[in-house]
Amino acid sequence: MTKKQYQRYSAEFKIHALKRASEDGVTDKDVCEELGMSRRQLRRWRDQYHLMGDEAFPGLALERDEEVAEIKRRLKKAEQERDFLRDAAVFFAKESK
Repeated sequence: MTKKQYQRYSAEFKIHALKRASEDGVTDKDVCEELGMSRRQLRRWRDQYHLMGDEAFPGLALERDEEVAEIKRRLKKAEQERDFLRDAAVFFAKESK
């Protein structure tokens, strides 16, 4: 028996689907057919969004935020090292004269 591959959707996609479904004259069925997903999934997203608001779909966004924070920490450390080496080069250049 093979494992079923589940489709993963981004938070932006989910919010787009919910906004599209809330437009006048557009039914859940229309949106689901348009986006290739089930109505049950759309209902789950809607329920989750009503319960949690903007925090409903953290998904990859949290991973990206953590990655960005790590990159910023590394950049700050590299800048400090660069500044230290620059100051050291200036100091030793003065000493050698």
